[in-house]
Amino acid sequence: MFEHVTVLVAVNDGKQPSRPPAARALEIQALLPEAWLNVTVAVWQGLTVDYCRRHGGDTIVRGVRNAADYLYEQELARTNAALGVTTLFLPARPELAAMSSTMRRTLHA
Repeated sequence: MFEHVTVLVAVNDGKQPSRPPAARALEIQALLPEAWLNVTVAVWQGLTVDYCRRHGGDTIVRGVRNAADYLYEQELARTNAALGVTTLFLPARPELAAMSSTMRRTLHA
């Protein structure tokens, strides 16, 4: 779908991640197949749309697990669209739809 994809590890001061952003980015990078030369991982503090504008991105891909996610993400997408960045929603695989980052941290603690 895209010539290049950036996996963005966004820093959200309102959340308490289990690992620092740089460590999370390295973990994601290590999971990527070596052949995926068009995928990079970056850490960013600020609005995702600002990252896109600064680095020439025109689409944000967001996963949605359920209707509540979709409603929340739709609000962000409207704002991003007004700023010139499109949002593409991808539904979560059914076996992952109930998973959240909080649940993942709990299971791996």
